[in-house]
Amino acid sequence: MDKKFDCTFVILGEPASKANSRRLVTIRGRPAFIKSGKANDYASSFATQCAAQAAAQGITPTAKDVKVELVIHYSTRRPDLDESVILDAMQGIVYANDRQVKQRAAYWALDKGMPRAVIRVTECDITDIPIYLRDDIK
Repeated sequence: MDKKFDCTFVILGEPASKANSRRLVTIRGRPAFIKSGKANDYASSFATQCAAQAAAQGITPTAKDVKVELVIHYSTRRPDLDESVILDAMQGIVYANDRQVKQRAAYWALDKGMPRAVIRVTECDITDIPIYLRDDIK
């Protein structure tokens, strides 16, 4: 039997909120939204850190459905919890496409001295829904 996909990463830095990480610019006379400098810097740092940790764990991108559990430690109380930048950044490193994320649990935490994300990605069974969330129970 194959070993189930399971990996954990600790990524240093604070992600930019996807909603707030775009800015409007004009390219060839047309308006366009592009990632902010903070978002680009975080994406680059994330890719470097995640790829190194994946290689150390012998992880290659899985094609299976996955569950993502993460705690994002922010440096201030201001940011909303937003894991979407992290899910996007794991594409091509942990999984092929973020559409494979079928379950997720995200938590907000405060650490002024060391903002970071602690992330666990595991293979999931898409039928494994907690009983308190199921609507097919008679």
